Amino acid sequence: MKFKHISNPISQRMADESTAVMPMTICLALGFLWWLMPHPLLILPLAMLPLLAWVAVNSTVWICLGFIIFSFFRIHEAFPMLYPFKIPQLLALGALAVTAWHMLITREIQVYWNSHFTGMGIFFGLVTLGLLFASNRGEAIASWSGNFIKIGLMTLIIAWLLKCKRDFAICNWSILLSGVLIAIVALNNKANGIGLVEGTRVTIGRNIGSMLGDPNDLALVLLFPTSFALALIFAYQASKKSRCLALVGYLIIVSAIIATQSRGGLLGILAVTGVFAWQKVENKVLLISCGGAAAGLLLVLAGISDRASGGAAEEGIDASAMGRIYAWQAAFNMALSHPLSGVGLSNFYFNYYLYSPHWDGKNHAVHSTWLGVLAETGFVGFIVFVTVVIRLLKNNIQQVQQINRLLYPKAPENFSTGRPFVKKTVPQPNLASADAPTAIVTSAQATLAGVIGFIVSGTFLTQGFTWPIYILFALSMAVSHTLKPWLERHQVEPSAVQNANGTEAAIIPSEPNVK
Repeated sequence: MKFKHISNPISQRMADESTAVMPMTICLALGFLWWLMPHPLLILPLAMLPLLAWVAVNSTVWICLGFIIFSFFRIHEAFPMLYPFKIPQLLALGALAVTAWHMLITREIQVYWNSHFTGMGIFFGLVTLGLLFASNRGEAIASWSGNFIKIGLMTLIIAWLLKCKRDFAICNWSILLSGVLIAIVALNNKANGIGLVEGTRVTIGRNIGSMLGDPNDLALVLLFPTSFALALIFAYQASKKSRCLALVGYLIIVSAIIATQSRGGLLGILAVTGVFAWQKVENKVLLISCGGAAAGLLLVLAGISDRASGGAAEEGIDASAMGRIYAWQAAFNMALSHPLSGVGLSNFYFNYYLYSPHWDGKNHAVHSTWLGVLAETGFVGFIVFVTVVIRLLKNNIQQVQQINRLLYPKAPENFSTGRPFVKKTVPQPNLASADAPTAIVTSAQATLAGVIGFIVSGTFLTQGFTWPIYILFALSMAVSHTLKPWLERHQVEPSAVQNANGTEAAIIPSEPNVK
């Protein structure tokens, strides 16, 4: 028996009225602008405005991701000809407008909440409350209103916005291509000796005061897309063309990180790549040995020994390492002095002189994510932040384990591949592979590797209040929420996941395409 769907006339009328709101609003706004400024040159822009508004409303993902990319990768600073157009500000206004439209009018963006959001909200609240007790309140408020509030809002928007394979595919490739653009500029600067620090360390936009003008910050920016490049290389059912493009992007980005001579960046490369390698190589002793050799090779390629600070010319503990030790001691002293609220957002630099055991005539950055959070939010904020990151890592491991349990059921025994140290499994036929959301699976892999890279590189890089971990958090929440129906449809229970080495099948092995 077939049932005929009977629509509700009242709800249909309300939908029609909400659809008519936008064109009526635009017409009234255009008429008001023409009444204020009846100038002939305004005719064409006003005529194009409705079309631009329509494009913006239907390109929400592009606008929101564009704002994040320009804000984090600093595209307009890498390409100074874009700077006068104020693209980040325009994208920020567009992102807020289209998000409000889809949340309040069309209801296409569905709001959801979980305990991870609660933890992140508590941390955001502690940082905000700490503004009142900051040592330099003006600097803290300026940093909060100029950057941190944007990060908080966009974290929620991205988590709620991404909802289909197309959205995640746009996100994955946009992050990778943006990283490649920045890496190409960095390699060009290195080749031409532009903006080098200490004579060998590459930077971007140092002459205009860009955030990329610090080698460590540049390495941080370049490290973020590395996990996405590797995830796309090992993506489920990916074409050879996309794998090759991702591999080329990975090599370009890694080369640029090496050019920064940042030890934190090199640690990040090893961590992100190691997450994938750990699942590919069965002989862990061989893997660890190769990892040690790879670390030495990276140090040689980066020319760490040739650095003016931290190079081989300095005996004992080099000046760069001692500078970090002094900064870390200062951070701990700040936390002891302000255990509940810390010294305030972006206040470490201004309090360095008061709390450092050594003074060389200038303030220094903390060069550690963990101690930076400890100093600026106190022990309470530090505990909350660490808890959020640990729970995020656990969530990412579990969701990737569930995905791989569905997509790669292992054969009863390992089959020989002619390569004695490489683990080879034969993909078995399964119903899950038929409707596998490949782009979302790739995002899950990237977020797992990205979080591990953040944890490791955070020892030397300051990224507690910058974009990476918050983008990874938003993507992880979006992946979990979007994959939930698919996992439930195939009845995967988290308790059924078998643990091996803590992260069994955390990365999908590269197998032949399953049609």
